[in-house]
Amino acid sequence: MVNARGYGLLLLAPLVCGAGAADDGRFYAGAYSFSDELGGFRITGISGSGSTADPIVLDEELSSASPVTLVIRAARPLKPFGDGGGLYANGFLHLRLVVHNGSGQGWIEFEFELEEELGVPSDFGDGLSFNQRKLTDEGLLCDRFADYHRDYEPYDRLLFRDGHVDPKSFVTFGFFVSDFTPDPIFYLRQDPRIPFS
Repeated sequence: MVNARGYGLLLLAPLVCGAGAADDGRFYAGAYSFSDELGGFRITGISGSGSTADPIVLDEELSSASPVTLVIRAARPLKPFGDGGGLYANGFLHLRLVVHNGSGQGWIEFEFELEEELGVPSDFGDGLSFNQRKLTDEGLLCDRFADYHRDYEPYDRLLFRDGHVDPKSFVTFGFFVSDFTPDPIFYLRQDPRIPFS
């Protein structure tokens, strides 16, 4: 969006309407930004604040069955355990990913891995996890896979299985990410699995 003087208004979108894309190629929602800058997929939309009642919903399209990595940055000041409300990145984030299978191949599993350092799986010591400190399934959902498996050590992984996603169809995942020592940037590796021949 551009005003009459030619100045972009998208950088204000996260503060005014809660979520949106910006000129820097990032998508903003709540106190975070999301980027497909590492390639292999594209973000097509975003909404929500990241709370339990209003999770951030990220629409993506994967163009292959190869792993891709989503870059997540704090777009507001870090305030661990603080009231998020969009003003602070507090380390607690309810996410829903709506993933379009643009790969041309069916997926039989889908794995997520958290990384505080790119290419290095998260471990217990960094505080980042898929809600590791609670054993409940708070916010955990999937509409195409009936089962899941969590691996906490020596990494933080969440594998959805017992289902399939056909080419040109969508799958929705939901989970809660907690970081008790939040960093300004972390990564979510996404790995669709295809049948072995």
